[in-house]
Amino acid sequence: MDIKSIFYPESRFGGFSDIDGTMIFFLRVNALVKPTDVILDIGCGRGAYADDPVPLRRQLRVFKGRCRQVMGIDMDPAAAANPFMDEFRRFNGDYFPLEDASVDVGICNAVLEHVENPDLFFFECARVLKPGGYLCLKTANIWSYVGLASRLIPNRFHVRVLKRVQGDRAEEEVFPTLHRCNSIGKIQAMLSKLNFDHCVYGYEAEPAYLNFSRFFYFLGVLHQRFAPQMFRPAIHVFARKKE
Repeated sequence: MDIKSIFYPESRFGGFSDIDGTMIFFLRVNALVKPTDVILDIGCGRGAYADDPVPLRRQLRVFKGRCRQVMGIDMDPAAAANPFMDEFRRFNGDYFPLEDASVDVGICNAVLEHVENPDLFFFECARVLKPGGYLCLKTANIWSYVGLASRLIPNRFHVRVLKRVQGDRAEEEVFPTLHRCNSIGKIQAMLSKLNFDHCVYGYEAEPAYLNFSRFFYFLGVLHQRFAPQMFRPAIHVFARKKE
């Protein structure tokens, strides 16, 4: 029996817990997407979730064939092989290679922590979204124990540490973290400045980073159940560009 099923026994039935962060985030994204929409996956990556052992969780992340078009942008040229994109465009980390007001829903999962210029990043999100379009963003919280550990451990050691705590994490999927806009307050201020209606909040799923130890996993469960929102490891963002 794995550690997760001890503390979250419902995960034995379907492979996911009731608080699975990916499930919760993408359920809400799915509620916003319409068949006529153009979706932009910002930092689309190589589509590693194709190997997700939980079919339902994998299906929630795949929008190709369920909307008009899924476009992906990424700095990594290998992301062109992502099988879940209708079209891939490489970008240089600054301006998105898309026209103004051309996107209905922007999705950005685990990318903001790597962004060098958050002001330009959010400006570009606002620029490419249509009036009334949605930005759905999930990122790390710098004030959580995961965020603090990431800041204390030099980037050159991140691959080694993630291999220890997430054995299935591929080296090419680990990128330097900067955390220049990774707090609830900073994200709220950025979205308000750009005229978004928004909901930004801390979220904590099961402590997957602590799988290496049952004792530390237990401490993580206590944190998950009782920590204040501002200290939760993930930040979920749902924003609508005002018309």
